[in-house]
Amino acid sequence: MREGREIEWPTLALVALCYGVWMLATTVLYAAFPPLGFVVLVLAITLHSSLQHEVLHGHPFRNTALNEALVFFSIGLAYPYGRFRDLHLAHHRDEFLTDPYDDPESNFLDPKVWAVLPRWKRVMLRANNTLLGRMLIGPALSVIALVRGDTRAILGGDRAILRDWALHFAGMVPVILWLRAAEVPWWLYLIAAYLGLSILKIRTFLEHRAHDMARGRSVVVEGQGLLSFLFLNNSFHVVHHAKPKVAWYKLPALYAESREEYLRRNDGYRYGSYGEIFRKYLFRTKDPVPHPLRPSE
Repeated sequence: MREGREIEWPTLALVALCYGVWMLATTVLYAAFPPLGFVVLVLAITLHSSLQHEVLHGHPFRNTALNEALVFFSIGLAYPYGRFRDLHLAHHRDEFLTDPYDDPESNFLDPKVWAVLPRWKRVMLRANNTLLGRMLIGPALSVIALVRGDTRAILGGDRAILRDWALHFAGMVPVILWLRAAEVPWWLYLIAAYLGLSILKIRTFLEHRAHDMARGRSVVVEGQGLLSFLFLNNSFHVVHHAKPKVAWYKLPALYAESREEYLRRNDGYRYGSYGEIFRKYLFRTKDPVPHPLRPSE
């Protein structure tokens, strides 16, 4: 059960603020100064996705229906909330973290699969394992993979996935109606939505590594700045995986109270800031595409 208050007011207030900023960005701010409106729009879309992550972990209410109603509006366009919820909760089975088959958020491949891929696909996936590549092509690759897999499942009779997509399209209707009256053009909104996914790829780029022990697979990024806020402190990812029901605003203090224990827990998998990650991996791969701990034959 979730720890804390009956209603988590900081999260509820942030949801309201996110929608308010999104509305201002698409109207008043864009009309006054389009570059400002566009930048704020991208940030609001990014934050909304992070709030969806909070909701699927049981925040800000104890009632699931109320929580999910808060993120019904599909302002990010690409991912159905229900699919994100189910895949992410499956990802939280820590014993399977990074596994190419059992972790739905893994970017590793089975070495046997990698061995038979055509050259062009290997080049593309290696590029996707640099931070720049993950931001440029990572969102497209993820959406294509999701749509392909879900289409097969729906055609195979999976009604739960069909329902999630139906709810997603229903949540897009008020967004589309709003945009018809807003100042921002639809084509620019599509770019903003893609860039929101690109920013989120910064967070997920190295959240997990291949490690013999499950507890050593989740990272901590200690610096607290704009990106850490947009990710709602999921930069303290080892804390989140240890205590997934804890609200975003409590994670920094929990980490600070037991820093040495968490660094022992994840075998020292840490970075000082996202700036450090950009410097190290913008043009370089951090991991191989084939999972290094799985047999190649």
